Amino acid sequence: MEIETRFGWRENGFLGNVIVSPVSNDHTLDIISHSAAQTQRLGARLGELARAGDVFCLEGELSSGKTCFTQGLGRGLGVLESIHSPTFILANEHRGGRLPLYHIDVYRVRGADEAIGIGLDDYLSGDGVCVIEWAEKIRAVLPPERLWIKFRHVDANKRGIFIEACGASYQALLDQFRVSAFG
Repeated sequence: MEIETRFGWRENGFLGNVIVSPVSNDHTLDIISHSAAQTQRLGARLGELARAGDVFCLEGELSSGKTCFTQGLGRGLGVLESIHSPTFILANEHRGGRLPLYHIDVYRVRGADEAIGIGLDDYLSGDGVCVIEWAEKIRAVLPPERLWIKFRHVDANKRGIFIEACGASYQALLDQFRVSAFG
């Protein structure tokens, strides 16, 4: 399979037709995913690299790919059960993979104080991987070191995925992800 960059050249890669935009610095990566399946494969690549204590903050409009990406991330962790957005129950714990996956959705949370009240600190300091949908709503209480992933609609099927590493350990994770996903 090939990867087309916005620089106009092609190279072999693992994810199919993924367009990678120029990276403004070493701390970011901007990707265009062409399908839900491709978004899940990107999530799976990150899940394969995830470590206990990792915090992945997801931002984006409704139906922009946050849950789809999380489903792939769970698959990369070895989670076999179905993963759905916990919009009405706020958090799902998925065990059975190589690490627990704490999937948190703060769409209905009114602010950072309420997030703390639902036990956010327990998830952030837990022994698993913490994925937070709608993380921008509680930015003030999130750890300064994290991987921030912003999703955007490009068209009916394509999604833009902008990844920013905040902190040295997440920079190393982003570097590993680049190699794993794009060779």
